[in-house]
Amino acid sequence: MVGKKRIKKSDFFVDVLGELDELNCMIGVLKSQKKIPPHLKNVLHQVQENLFIIQSHVANLMLGQSFKVPKFESSKVKEIEKIIDDIEAKLPPLKKFVIPGANETSAWLDLLRAKSRNVERSIFKIKNLKLKIDASILAYMNRLSSLFFALARWEARNKKEKHPSYK
Repeated sequence: MVGKKRIKKSDFFVDVLGELDELNCMIGVLKSQKKIPPHLKNVLHQVQENLFIIQSHVANLMLGQSFKVPKFESSKVKEIEKIIDDIEAKLPPLKKFVIPGANETSAWLDLLRAKSRNVERSIFKIKNLKLKIDASILAYMNRLSSLFFALARWEARNKKEKHPSYK
C-alpha cells in the first residue's frame, strides 16, 4: 500500500522502482570503497541524486500523477555527456570489445554499466505503455551506461585492455 492506494508487489512499476533502487545501492557499494578517488565519488553521488529524481517520476506515474515531482533538467544529460567526452578525448579510441575486470573499480563500473542497461530497458517499457515519461529521463538513462563504460575505461587506463579472443 502506498498512501491510500493499494499496489500489488507484482505491479510493473514496483519492478522498475526496484531496478532503480538496486542500481542506486550498487553505486553506493562502489562509492563506499576506500580506494575510490574523490572525483569519481562525486560523479557517483550525483548519479545517485539523479536516480532518486527518476524514481519519484516513476512512482508518480504508478500513483496516477498524484503528487508534484522535481523537474528532471536536460542539463543533467549534458553533464554526463561532457564527462564522457572528456574521458574519451584522453583515451585511445576503442576498436574491439573489452573484457571487464582490469581492476576492482573498473569491474564495478562495468557491472553498473550492465545494470543501468537493464534499468533503461525497464524505463523504456513505461514509454511503450503510452505513459508520458520525461524525454530527459529517457536520454539520461540511455547515456548512463555510456558514462559507466567511460569511467571503467578511465579507471583501467594504466592496465592493458584485454579483448576477447573468440577462441
